[in-house]
Amino acid sequence: MKKFNFKILNRDGAARVGEIATPKGNISTPAFMPVGTAATVKAMLPSSVRSTGAQILLSNTYHLMLRPSAERINALGGLHKFMNWDGPILTDSGGFQVMSLSELRKITENGVDFKSHIDGSKHFLSPERSMEIQKLLGSDIVMSFDECTPFPETKLRSEASMQMSMRWAKRSVEAFGERPGYALFGIQQGSIFKDLREESAKKLGQLSFDGYAIGGLAVGEGQDQMFKVLDYAPGQLPNDKPRYLMGVGKPDDIVGAVERGVDMFDCVLPSRSGRTGQGITRYGAVNLRNARHKNDPRPLDSECSCPACSNYSRAYLHHVIKTGEIIGSMLLTWHNLHYYQTLMNDLRQAISNQHLSKFVKDFREMQSIGDIEKI
Repeated sequence: MKKFNFKILNRDGAARVGEIATPKGNISTPAFMPVGTAATVKAMLPSSVRSTGAQILLSNTYHLMLRPSAERINALGGLHKFMNWDGPILTDSGGFQVMSLSELRKITENGVDFKSHIDGSKHFLSPERSMEIQKLLGSDIVMSFDECTPFPETKLRSEASMQMSMRWAKRSVEAFGERPGYALFGIQQGSIFKDLREESAKKLGQLSFDGYAIGGLAVGEGQDQMFKVLDYAPGQLPNDKPRYLMGVGKPDDIVGAVERGVDMFDCVLPSRSGRTGQGITRYGAVNLRNARHKNDPRPLDSECSCPACSNYSRAYLHHVIKTGEIIGSMLLTWHNLHYYQTLMNDLRQAISNQHLSKFVKDFREMQSIGDIEKI
């Protein structure tokens, strides 16, 4: 079987262009992974997601273990067949969702006892069980089980959380075992404390993961604080492995993180915004519910080639969103995911051509202009 492999092709400062090779296809980095939490990217067909340029999807251990269950998906041929996606899939380990969604959690060294946010049923998740679930799903990139430290948190509590996550990381490696063609990523923790993140990175480095995630950010600390951590956190991780910033984010977050050496991203923002009437464009976010669009014959973005922009006016998008028609969610989600993939491609080209600084300057100038009404 083809091995999981990562190579860096070009650099511009701390930013990198690379390629991840997997048995199910290659991934150009920096990469954005659309989120298919429950084995579907909401309002999109897999072929539609693929047409935006997406090469990898993210799905989630916590949600799939609750319904329909990893065992059922495995019996039906695995997650790729189940959701009709033949490319690589990364699955989150469930640690973040246990923190943010589940009720009546009890965290011990063994793992987490919790009640489902869906029906109150009792469950247990540990490093070993998380690895078992992700193996049953057939995930190409498996995330180690960790505790996502909330923000704000004291340094003492952050250190205790990080140390437990590192012990769980070791158990994740042992439970994952030897699986040629599949990859296991470790997750750096340590909140906003540089020395804790350095210690976390050193412990993870001793375990020889296939890639490394920066966890515990995008949990309420704000962009300024996140960037302060990203000024040093990517450099604490092995240079020859992919670096993944979990749960990020807005386009400006992604651009700033790429500048600082991050390779992979995921976020529900483009699909969630699409379902709530918000288009994400070169000029920032556009609220299509706003009455100013009701007579506007222009496309959402004149330079975008997605179906929403190629075939429909702002007036039509406003109409179907205001009337609650399903096509409104479909078209705006398609546009938003297309925009994100275009942004990633533009970032890769800028890095390869050694023009990243100019690209970032132009990007921020356009974002600052905003969606000025010109009819």
